[in-house]
Amino acid sequence: MSARAVALEVLGRIERDGAYANLVLPAALSRSDLSPSDRGMVTDLVYGTTRMRRACDLLVDRFVEVPPDDSTRTLLRLGAYQLAFGGVAAHAAVSETVALAPRRTRGFVNAVLRRVASSEMRWPSEAARLSYPDWIHDLLVDELGSQDATEALERMNVAPTVTRRDDGYVQDLASQWVAASVGARRGELIADLCSAPGGKTTAMAASGADVVALDLHEARAGLVAGNANSTAREGVGRVLPLAADSTRPPLREGTFDAVLIDAPCSGLGALRRRPDARWRVTPRSIRELIPVQADILAAGARLLRPGGRLIYSVCTLTADESISHSTPAGLEIDPSEPEGSWRSFGDGWRVLPQDADTDGMVMLRYRRRP
Repeated sequence: MSARAVALEVLGRIERDGAYANLVLPAALSRSDLSPSDRGMVTDLVYGTTRMRRACDLLVDRFVEVPPDDSTRTLLRLGAYQLAFGGVAAHAAVSETVALAPRRTRGFVNAVLRRVASSEMRWPSEAARLSYPDWIHDLLVDELGSQDATEALERMNVAPTVTRRDDGYVQDLASQWVAASVGARRGELIADLCSAPGGKTTAMAASGADVVALDLHEARAGLVAGNANSTAREGVGRVLPLAADSTRPPLREGTFDAVLIDAPCSGLGALRRRPDARWRVTPRSIRELIPVQADILAAGARLLRPGGRLIYSVCTLTADESISHSTPAGLEIDPSEPEGSWRSFGDGWRVLPQDADTDGMVMLRYRRRP
């Protein structure tokens, strides 16, 4: 099966069945016998076409009078992505995509893609050009201002860079900054209340601290255990995975030196690595997350010993999921500037995707009063 055929199959799973790109794509690649370069091509085609879905549809729909069936729509998106965003030569993009069409639609697909290839596009809006739902574009413009919002949205249309820690673990640089901000030290006891898949957990354990790592689901707690095993070496602290509800952690209050809460959130700052998230998240889903975040924050505060540290982070860019939360009882804001390319944001810190080519994140730092 060719690279484009594998990409088309995966896109069909995402668009037809609601499959998650980050799950279905690796599974498809593992079943294939494609070369490393072709695997890279499949990844770009799947992630890129998914990110640019709205823009691809607009490119195509100028030349379509009757809406195509779902499988033909997916094929046209794949072709349009290659032509407009994938850097593929027009003749190759058209001919190789048409070759995947069944005989009954081959002429139609060929005609539409040839017109896409030869026609200039006038975008009806910035949200359309950037291929985001209107509400995401408008929300970030309101939060960040037009220039920063546009730069953030453009950067999140580019595949993320790969950054590796000294132990070989692949982790976004902003996530590394969050883990470093905890200031974990040898002999400390730390609770990571939303730990899966374990990147920040293992980063803190590398200092020699012991980390109790909670996740709601047993399978995800297992991911933490697996990553802890893969990064284990002499001098690393213990990682103690636990499947439990972080709004009601089964841990002794007042005993932890530090608590990290990388809270469940909309992920609006990490859309570059979650290509289908922009089409899944809704304003309602954000509203439903906010009280959960507040409950975890309050629970984490109760775990701290006097003088203990709490770090709250979210891979989003908005105030409602971060600085708008009330400071938990007994805690005070730590105003010290953290390591990394952070901008001051209310009582916390924010990094935009364009600041250092990272995920966008917000972080708040607290201390329990002695």
